[in-house]
Amino acid sequence: MNIEFVKYHGAGNDYIALDGRNLDLDWGSISKSISTPHFGVFSDGIVVVKNSDVGDVRMRIFNPDGSEAEMSGNGIRLFSKFVFDNKICDQDLSSLKVETIGGLRDVFPKFKDGEMISAKVAMGEPKFLRDQIPVNPEIVKKNVEITDYEIDVGENFTISCVNIGNPHAVLVTETDVDQFNLEKIGPLIENNELFPNRINFEIVNVISRDSIKARIFERGAGETLSSGTGTSACGVICIRKKLVHRDVRVNVPGGFLDVSWNEGDEVYLEGPAEKVFSGTWEL
Repeated sequence: MNIEFVKYHGAGNDYIALDGRNLDLDWGSISKSISTPHFGVFSDGIVVVKNSDVGDVRMRIFNPDGSEAEMSGNGIRLFSKFVFDNKICDQDLSSLKVETIGGLRDVFPKFKDGEMISAKVAMGEPKFLRDQIPVNPEIVKKNVEITDYEIDVGENFTISCVNIGNPHAVLVTETDVDQFNLEKIGPLIENNELFPNRINFEIVNVISRDSIKARIFERGAGETLSSGTGTSACGVICIRKKLVHRDVRVNVPGGFLDVSWNEGDEVYLEGPAEKVFSGTWEL
């Protein structure tokens, strides 16, 4: 059996999009094989279109290790472009309601010459409590916010955690993010016993009141050039610490994404969506 796919990227974060509305397949296994470097198409995962009873469409998203993710800010933009490119939904929609494990999300597309080129995504309201991340209750006894928490992974780091559809631990540091040993520290944070569902990890430098610089280590994927939820988490933590304005540009190795947030409201993420190529994968 063959299945058609399209590869997209948003600020260097690349996903393979598949129409799975009439297919019942092992999407986790497909993600592991098709995402593999050298022997596959190579990507940060796959996004799969399914029918929805509560939104316009439902998105399932799988990491390169085959695990299913709750949400991806970049992935949902690329997913939306695939939906519009393939006329699964009408371009006349002012917003696309996408069902995800992390909740129902609104995507506000921007079109040029009949093609979606970028989108703003309502990422939901961020959550900070222990049980919302989640964090191991055997280690953190009270259901409190996980802010400025010292974690020991052979070295001590002070992290702040947020769930924005999926869980993130953010380290704001004066150490140049380009010099930080993310390849070593990333897996130690991701798989720490503090996080029963594992966690995404970001390191951040504050450049100005309007701009930050980040690197991202994604749960189940490793370091990526960009991440929608990751950049959103970075923006939210820096805004909450009053280090930046409520509209901030997050510079990542793959480009930049814009994050805006007023406390008590949803986070909004805006960035590009570009097609790379299409093809057919043999299952």
